[in-house]
Amino acid sequence: MGLLVILGLLAFFVVIFITSGVKMVRQAEVQIIERLGKYNKTLTSGLNIVLPIIDKPRTMLWRFRQVTPKGETFYTEYIRKTIDLREQVFDFERQDVITKDNVTIEVDAVLYFQITDPVKTIYEIDNLPNAIEKLTKTTLRNVIGELDLDECLTSRDTINSKLRAILDEATDKWGVKVNRVELQDITPPPPIQQVMEKQMTAERERRAAILEAEGQKKSAILKSEGERESAINEAEGEKKAAILRAEGEAEARVKKAIADKDAIDKIKEASKTNAVNFLIAREYLQTLESMTSGKDNKVVYIPVETTGILGSLGGMKEMLKDISK
Repeated sequence: MGLLVILGLLAFFVVIFITSGVKMVRQAEVQIIERLGKYNKTLTSGLNIVLPIIDKPRTMLWRFRQVTPKGETFYTEYIRKTIDLREQVFDFERQDVITKDNVTIEVDAVLYFQITDPVKTIYEIDNLPNAIEKLTKTTLRNVIGELDLDECLTSRDTINSKLRAILDEATDKWGVKVNRVELQDITPPPPIQQVMEKQMTAERERRAAILEAEGQKKSAILKSEGERESAINEAEGEKKAAILRAEGEAEARVKKAIADKDAIDKIKEASKTNAVNFLIAREYLQTLESMTSGKDNKVVYIPVETTGILGSLGGMKEMLKDISK
């Protein structure tokens, strides 16, 4: 009976010994293993086997910031056996910073970083979150101290880029990669805020006046252009009407001239024909007179072409009518 108890206890301790050598690491995490106090290896995500008792994980101190509903800020610290390789966010509390022109402003910054070398993170720096916070605040004071208030308010992207470059270089030996630094808010003192509000009000009024003046100017220009276009259209209409009237009068004169020419040509043609008939008739009459002028001549001559003579006499009549007209 005693032997069975001893064997059972032995089996129990063997199971505990074996299971203590099995380590399960979650995805996107690693674990630093030290053997007899010296770095041995880095366990990656999944199932890992270590030697019980002599292989132990190296822990690290971590903390995160919390804000109560009342706006109070406090930090919670805890011991971590694994190292998270995901991108992490440090939201620092607001701090007072003095600008180049001696204006004290409150700056609220947030830092995005990622652990890229867990071994350096464990062995190159103690209390990494605290070190990053102190370094960020110091760097922020130095960068803001080189700028005037106006530059701080208008050059956030420049400040963010400069902070990121400085912090990334400084934390590289810690196995940390700084991805982004964002200034969430920059708050000047109340007197400065009042002055800025007055300036912004004056600037808005100035822009409103400029916009109103530009609107009136454009309205006047459009009105003038409309009147000019109307005058041009009216002049064009009058011009086209005058051209059409002139073309109509010219065409009428041409038609009248053509009609007059045709009438004159007809008169000329009629005059030529009547003149010929007149000459023929006159010759007939003279010849007839000479033939009948003798005393002893008792013969009466009647032309054979009586119609010709009558036509000649008619021609003489028509010619005399034309001449009388």
